[in-house]
Amino acid sequence: MKINNEILGNPLKKLAGDTAIYGLGTMVPRLLNYLLVPFYTRLVFNSAEYGQITELYAYVAMLLVLLTFGMETAFFRYANKSNNAKAVYNTSLSAISIVVLLFIFIVIIFLGDISSAIRYSGNSEYIMLIALIVGIDAFTAIPFAWLRYENKAKRFSIIRILSVAINISFNLIFLILIPKFFPAQAESSILYEGSNKIIFVFIANIIGSASTLILLWNEIKLFRFSIDNILLKKLLAYSLPILVIGFAGMINEVADKILLKYFLTDQETAIEQVGIYGASYKLAILMMLFIQMFRYAAEPFFFAEAKNKDAKKTYGQVMDWFVIFIWFIFLGVTLYLDIFKYLIGEEFWPGLSVVPIILAAKMFLGIFFNLSVWYKLTNKTLYGALIAIFGAIVTIVLNIILIPKIGYMGSAWANFACYFSMMIISFFWGRKIYKVNYNLKKIFSYSLLGLTIYFGSIYFGGHEKLIQLAINSILLIVFLSFVAVSERKFLFNRRKE
Repeated sequence: MKINNEILGNPLKKLAGDTAIYGLGTMVPRLLNYLLVPFYTRLVFNSAEYGQITELYAYVAMLLVLLTFGMETAFFRYANKSNNAKAVYNTSLSAISIVVLLFIFIVIIFLGDISSAIRYSGNSEYIMLIALIVGIDAFTAIPFAWLRYENKAKRFSIIRILSVAINISFNLIFLILIPKFFPAQAESSILYEGSNKIIFVFIANIIGSASTLILLWNEIKLFRFSIDNILLKKLLAYSLPILVIGFAGMINEVADKILLKYFLTDQETAIEQVGIYGASYKLAILMMLFIQMFRYAAEPFFFAEAKNKDAKKTYGQVMDWFVIFIWFIFLGVTLYLDIFKYLIGEEFWPGLSVVPIILAAKMFLGIFFNLSVWYKLTNKTLYGALIAIFGAIVTIVLNIILIPKIGYMGSAWANFACYFSMMIISFFWGRKIYKVNYNLKKIFSYSLLGLTIYFGSIYFGGHEKLIQLAINSILLIVFLSFVAVSERKFLFNRRKE
């Protein structure tokens, strides 16, 4: 059997190739970063300390969205439309530079007030370090976007991997090597006073982020601080709704880690519960990684493909294969959760019940991202912003209602409800504005089979570990076999000689 080159020699092949390469720049760094989770949860931090790290990085994620304010997507849109991509680069990076400097200045001036407001008055140094991390990462967003625009996927990936490797290396140096091999120096250092280990997580991150500036020097030296006012107005008009979408989306992603501390009924163990939830949430990493690396490749792909007459057909095919992959990931993690759980410390295992719920939520998020092509290509990003705002309202309201009643399980179900509702709204709204004929019969077939296999694994559960793994492996093979049979025409049509 030969793979049909006529079929694979189409835009889907290019998207698959770009996804794989960009995957090196997103999946590998995140996997490397994920190695810090077992390192943190099994060797270094207890649940309360890891809860602080989880909460503070939730603030990092939201702030990064604010400081880049949708300018990456706007850059792609207008760099592809403009005859002078360099002007778009200069204007977008100049705008972000101003915002970053203003942000850091505000944090310095109001550091004490900010620290007190989020209950870190005794550790204001954490807040300052976070501000620097966010500032550097926001500034490098456009140089990274320039690499994607120039189709320099390999360079993009190498820089991402190196910066994360540097971050991880300094985590090991500060948290393991220095205390173990240089205890006298550690005891005499003010940074190690009071066994304050959390600060080294942020210091290592600062070093990793700063290394990115050096690695991106070729792109940064192209930059000239200049703002084309007319172009800036166009960029902002396009990017600000994207900012709303991004910020609302980030609320959906991380607000639960912040709200848990304030709404859990047992305040004495609240930060520990945040740590348990945050560690278990991380077990959905494979789903999040796939969606992220797909997003990096798909965003420029969707814009470029829009010029072709068969664009909508291509978007439908992309959705088919996306659904297949996300169901495979969902089943791969849930059927082998008894193995994946060893990636986190045993102290964090009580939170494993949230993993299937979070994985399902991420599936809806991935489908929503595919559906978002309708408002991005028609410049109706305001509509996307409204959907995202609705999702954020669902997230906040349900977290406030459910956390006091069922703890972090409430946060998981809020995440599920948020992304499910956004997916449904986007699907029906998009059909009225930019209708793509998705193969709903195929999508529902794969989804029904996936659900049947998942609940089947629960029904046939309770056996000894090896027997259960064998049963679950058979169930996963059933899913893959169904895909192979259903997609045989796409994959294995013989070429006509």
